[in-house]
Amino acid sequence: MSDDDTLQATTVDYDRLDRDLPQLRASYAVATPFPHVVIDGVLVPEVFERAAEEFPAMRDESWNGYLHVNETKYSNTSPDTWGPTLQAVAREFCSPRFVSYLTRLTGIEELIPDWTMDGGGLHQTLRGGHLNIHADFSTHHTHENWARRVNILLYLNREWHDEWGGRLELWDKEMTACQARVTPAGNRMLVFTTSDDSFHGHPDGLTCPDDMARRSMALYYFTEEDHVVRRSTNYRARPEDGWRRIAIGADRVALDFYDRAKRRLGISDEKVQSALARLHRVRRKRG
Repeated sequence: MSDDDTLQATTVDYDRLDRDLPQLRASYAVATPFPHVVIDGVLVPEVFERAAEEFPAMRDESWNGYLHVNETKYSNTSPDTWGPTLQAVAREFCSPRFVSYLTRLTGIEELIPDWTMDGGGLHQTLRGGHLNIHADFSTHHTHENWARRVNILLYLNREWHDEWGGRLELWDKEMTACQARVTPAGNRMLVFTTSDDSFHGHPDGLTCPDDMARRSMALYYFTEEDHVVRRSTNYRARPEDGWRRIAIGADRVALDFYDRAKRRLGISDEKVQSALARLHRVRRKRG
């Protein structure tokens, strides 16, 4: 067994997950406002420490910015740029053993992991950043007969305080009230079922110190379907958002147009962000 295989085999604390599965499965099934569960201590402690240490700095050029009305965050969807521990964790989350665990937890059969990190990967949000309440896009951008069914979010913050904001809010389908909040504590995983109305986000600007960031690894799991309804990310306003709901709605329409164009032309967010970055550098030189 290679060093990489050994590392991957010792990433997840399966003994603990299997022991707690009956309770977690029951909680998942009855959770409101949609099926979800919070699991602490998913990674072996020393693996979590190494993964947090390896988390790439923002100066790394592999980060892509999603900077618009409905979100201000950065993502890295290229595992080959990650450190060995982060790669091993992601490989384990795509492994048959972990996918089998998710099936037993959620009751959803024939889940397909996604190593291409379509919409997933490493995410981080800096001070002032936010992610408005939304339901995720419904299909894979390359495999359009893959329906997104399950999300996992593993938080990779060594330290996080509630007063910094950033708790993930889970809202009811009518968008009348937040019914659950999840603090992005280190080595905590949120698992939830993706649906048309699994509304979630952290819409208020972070107040963490300038040298801190809200960090996570996200992976999505799909099922292959004969007929899939394509739906782009559906951002929604909260009752207290007032006049901002106009901007949120306009941005949602623009992003839907962008998502349709991206699928039709076969381009990726990374290519678009790279082109915009080059254009920005050219403008700066001319200016």
